[in-house]
Amino acid sequence: MTSRFLFLLGSARKDGNTELLARRAAEALPEEVEQQWIHLEEAALPRFVDHRHTGEEIPQPVGVEKELLNATLAATDVVLATPLYWYNVSGSTKVMLDYWAGWLKVPGLDFRARMNGKTLWTIMALGDEDFSTAEPALATLEMTGSYLGMRWGGVLNGYSSAPGQVLEDEAALRRAGTFLAPAHDRAAAPTA
Repeated sequence: MTSRFLFLLGSARKDGNTELLARRAAEALPEEVEQQWIHLEEAALPRFVDHRHTGEEIPQPVGVEKELLNATLAATDVVLATPLYWYNVSGSTKVMLDYWAGWLKVPGLDFRARMNGKTLWTIMALGDEDFSTAEPALATLEMTGSYLGMRWGGVLNGYSSAPGQVLEDEAALRRAGTFLAPAHDRAAAPTA
């Protein structure tokens, strides 16, 4: 089975440090690995409206929501590339995760079962050299993946407090070169 990576870019700025780090990590993937990149800000996903307890039928996804749903379900690996904003994921990343909660209740979608077995990765640039400040956000993401039965691929952190500065973080760039390698190894492994 060919790996298909979905990179969900949650930065408020295009070509920001998180995206630069994600693109560096993706460069190490073999050519046969499919990649899809979506800038969540550009996708302009509407504010999430929770219909779960209104007594109304939960609507089927349409428009950009359906496009994001289809891309998510088609992926073997989902990479949430989000900067750390106030010890949490970006607003657009949080909205995307709110939609995941809504998709759990869409009749006939079986979102949780269809996410089971995929791998969730996180790439995060932050303006603090103490990466422990990202632990609350990472715990949220890891628990989200666990709830959906996803494997946790891990996190690639990079330091940056100015545009492009993550490209000066030599440790992050070294790690980016092998960060997604476990997915390639998994895809290349013979199946029983």
